[in-house]
Amino acid sequence: MNIVFEKTKGLTDKTFHYCPGCTHGIIHRITMEAIEELGLLGKAVGIAPVGCAVFAYEYFNCDSYEAAHGRAPAVATGIKRVHPDCLVFTYQGDGDLAAIGTGEIVQAAHRGEKITAIFVNNAIYGMTGGQMAPTTLIGQKATTAPYGRDENHAGKPIMMSEMIATIPGAAYIERVAVNTPANIRKAKKAIKKAFEIQREGKGFTMVEVLSTCPTNWGMTPEDALKWLEENMMPYYKLGIYKSSEGSVING
Repeated sequence: MNIVFEKTKGLTDKTFHYCPGCTHGIIHRITMEAIEELGLLGKAVGIAPVGCAVFAYEYFNCDSYEAAHGRAPAVATGIKRVHPDCLVFTYQGDGDLAAIGTGEIVQAAHRGEKITAIFVNNAIYGMTGGQMAPTTLIGQKATTAPYGRDENHAGKPIMMSEMIATIPGAAYIERVAVNTPANIRKAKKAIKKAFEIQREGKGFTMVEVLSTCPTNWGMTPEDALKWLEENMMPYYKLGIYKSSEGSVING
């Protein structure tokens, strides 16, 4: 019998701890598939800080580090500079990268560090109980915004891809989603492209992945995917925001 599909060697046999309907598992799989297809599993180093992906080191079948909250880019910088031949990537949520770690990611991009950030944006703090994040949409409810995010009080949701794309040291920035099979394939292609650009030494790369959080959104997995498409995607537009040639492209 011909094998049509098999699990990537980039993942361990450890069962994911994520909530039903959470798309972290999908992002884990396509990230490690991309690394395996590039033949870089033996040279890959992943860094995950505090957040829902805090146990990523138990799932990624490569060398992995645990970083303090928001500090994954700093750890990745150290690893890449000591081992420039390694493929170094961070795996960060929006509460981590876009809040406590904003300065870290901006400065890493400004320095043009040859690392890749996988940025998972589910518009809320997941692990800590569903608080409002910098990416929470206007009107979206959270435990710290029970009546919905108020623009006059909290401002507009931060757009990380658009912001990082303006930095000269950034070589490749793309926003993708994992809500449909077609978008999952596009997301994997973007992650693989980011890794290829890192391997070529062209500069900092980041792939923002729109993800769901059914538990903290208070929805079924099916409804969460629909909510992402109808609410997140119109605001966080998909597309390439910077190419390796340095041009900014609207989604």
